[in-house]
Amino acid sequence: MRIETTELADLLVLTPDPFHDERGLFTRTFDAELFDAFLGRPGYSAGFVQDSQSRSHLGVVRGMHGRSGRGEAKLVRCAHGAVHDVVVDIRPDSPTFGSRAEFRLDDSTFRHLFIPPGFLHGFQALTTIADVCYRIDRPHDPTEDLSTAFDDADLAIDWPLEVTAVSARDRSASSWADLEASLR
Repeated sequence: MRIETTELADLLVLTPDPFHDERGLFTRTFDAELFDAFLGRPGYSAGFVQDSQSRSHLGVVRGMHGRSGRGEAKLVRCAHGAVHDVVVDIRPDSPTFGSRAEFRLDDSTFRHLFIPPGFLHGFQALTTIADVCYRIDRPHDPTEDLSTAFDDADLAIDWPLEVTAVSARDRSASSWADLEASLR
């Protein structure tokens, strides 16, 4: 597995190296020892406590979501299909505060993201079906939910497809300006 830094502070891209043969392929999607060594934090990965999966149809957008308080670290990958994945740094003391990065995650490269605490996250399904898997370091606490509108003009996310569906919660999310003001 290769681990790479990104233009956003502390956000990492993990890319497994699959073994292909006549049967198909095998890949290790996560290696705790390698991950912890890269971070220089032995045992850090043992803190992941919950795995979740979502299934979305073509054009669906989920996001932009985050957590207040201590935030939430997560590993995100697309196990089936492809998604356009977007993260926004919401850590007020970060050199990349307010910046965003966009990635394609899919079931052919097995690329996935390590998103540290203090980021908004969202994605759009690029295929008929897209299964996204999340491994997070804290149980979900709805009282800490943060969100910003997926179509906020200040964030100016250029979703690659027409948005076919979003949740009621995502449709009524606050603006980036309101969230930014509350974080400073």
